[in-house]
Parts: sequence; structure tokens; C-alpha cells
Amino acid sequence: MIYLDANATEPLRPESRLAALEALDCVGNPSSPHKAGRAARALLDDARKRVSTRLGVHPDNCVFTSGGTEANTLAVKAVGRNRRILIGATEHDAVRKAADDGELVEWLPVLPDGTIDLAALEKTLARSEAAALVCVMLANNETGVINPIEDVASLCRKTGAWLHVDAVQAVGRVSADIGTLGADSLALSGHKFGGMKGAGALLLAGDAPVVLHPMQAGGGQERGRRGGTQALPAIVSLAAALDAALDQPVDFTGLRDRINAAASCCGATICGEDAPRLHNTSCIALPGVRSEAQLIALDLEGFCVSAGSACSSGKVGGSHVLAAMGLGDLAGNAIRVSLPWNVTEADVSGFIAAYERMARRQSARSSRAQIAPADQIGM
Repeated sequence: MIYLDANATEPLRPESRLAALEALDCVGNPSSPHKAGRAARALLDDARKRVSTRLGVHPDNCVFTSGGTEANTLAVKAVGRNRRILIGATEHDAVRKAADDGELVEWLPVLPDGTIDLAALEKTLARSEAAALVCVMLANNETGVINPIEDVASLCRKTGAWLHVDAVQAVGRVSADIGTLGADSLALSGHKFGGMKGAGALLLAGDAPVVLHPMQAGGGQERGRRGGTQALPAIVSLAAALDAALDQPVDFTGLRDRINAAASCCGATICGEDAPRLHNTSCIALPGVRSEAQLIALDLEGFCVSAGSACSSGKVGGSHVLAAMGLGDLAGNAIRVSLPWNVTEADVSGFIAAYERMARRQSARSSRAQIAPADQIGM
């Protein structure tokens, strides 16, 4: 099996595994005052400090959650109360579905290359003086397209809008310092950069603790913003994975471009090709061949790739991301190849060969299907 679905989840990094195993031996609850509890609390505080330092926030404004979906949902529900909510058309469902029923949500269009339409955002913000929450992701989970967040932040500052950034796919792959981006809040998820599943964080700008209305109050953990005992092994695993990802950066642009070139020669469209993109992500649409057919064929050859988001209960269908980019029928013909931190050149070469075989077979089937009616008419 060759795993090329890193945007769904990265393989666990050795540093992350070791940190989690050490935390599993820590029996205490971080909220307990006794010695075992204090030891657990020390691990939690260390992880919080490391994550905060890496991503440019005050430790008091690093709120640990169960993952990226909870972090995004907390931001939308807590900040979006009594605000206009403006959401990019290509956002992940963790953001798209976070608003409560009945809340006013306005959709922000994207350009054909997949980046947010800044002119449309500016006009939408100017239409009303009411406070707004703007949600624009840093890097798209399906196409890898990177949005101009600093420009988005500039427009938000002019109108006093709060900017929330879903950086789940970006952290560990591109710079995601909250201060440099100009965001007010930022969501991340540990397993997207090599940590354990089960931990994420909502980061908040500012030097003083930001007060948020919690989705679950519980025992008042995370300064009252997210109740519940923290998942300590997953959290320290997240911090270790983040350190490893940032201390050992890799650039897969060459491997990504090899895949894109080979797919283009097979007649495929590279979605978002003209925009800045994550170095590990290719979204490839093969005309006339449904995504599920491609996935099955490649899986039978031993390659794990996906179609769009992996967070849709295993469903395969047309992509709202590609539809928003104006790709029409191609929205149902795309697969995503996302290279993990431990990918090799041999893995990529093997995938290219398998993809070319699959494309040739599908092309032959399509040709036979077009010829068959004419043969039947002559019979």
C-alpha cells in the first residue's frame, strides 16, 4: 500500500508517537491539585507554550479542542453571535455548516483559480455597517490553493470585521503565524501534520485572554472556553508533531509537479494550477471519468488517494469546491493526491505509472462506448 492521502491525515511522526507514549504514562488529570495532577498540568502547559510560540499567539489564547472541526465550529458559533457571517464558497464543511440555523450567512465567491474574490469581499463588507465575521481558509483541503490572507485581513481591518482562518491544511506546510497573517482567530488540527488524531486548537490574537462563549462549559477548562478534561496524549503529540514539521521542513513541489505533468499528458485538468498552492497537493480532474471509478482503480493497484474532503462520511460526489471554481462537470471527475511527510520518489513514480494505466483503460472504454452504437446500427 502506498499512502498518498496526507490531507485526510498524515502518518504519525516518530517524535509525535514518542511524546504520546510518554504522556500515556502520566496518570494525573491536569486539573487536579496533587502531584500527579501537577505533572500532567506541566505537560499540558509545555505543549501550549510550544504551540503558541510557533504560531505567534499568547499562551493564554491557545484553546485546545478535539480537532479542527471543533476549533472552527467554536470560532463561528462564539464569534458569529449577532454578526453577519461571510463564508468563502470553497470553505470546508467544518466552517460551512457551523453557523446555527436561522443565522444570516453570505457566501463569498472565488475566482476561477480558486482564490477568494477580494473585490467581492470588499463590496460585501461595504454593504452594511453591521459587525461581520469573515471566514476564509489559508489553504484549501481539496486543491491546495493558498488564499491571500494578508489582503483579506487588510479589508477586514478597514471595516472592523473579525477574520477567522481555517489553517488546518496549512499548518506545518506553509507559514501560519497569526500575527503575520493578520487573523483574529485560527484553527488547526494535530493529525494533519503528523500528530495523533483527537487534538486541535483554536488560536486567538491578542495579549490578554480572549473571552469566548463556550459550546460546552463543563468544568471550565481552557479558561472557560472549552470544558472537558484535555486529551493530554493527543495534545502533547500535536506539539511534538508541530515542532518536527517546522524543524524539518520539506518541499515536495518537484514531486507534485511530476504528478501534474504526467496527468496533464493523460488529458487531465490540474485544478487551481494558476494559483499559489500547497507543495504537497494535486487536484486532478480526468474528463469523462467519475472520481469513484478512478479511486477504485487506483486502490486496486495499491494507491490510497481521495476525492475531495475525507470528512464527509466516506461519500464520493461532486465537489462544491470545484463547482465554485466554475469547473462544471469536472467537479465529479477529480481526485486529490496529497503527499505525506515520508513520501519517496519511488512512491510518486509508482503512482504516475498506475495513473497512466488507469487513464489509458478509461480512455479505451470511452472509445468503445462511442463506437458501439454505430456498430449496432449496421447490424
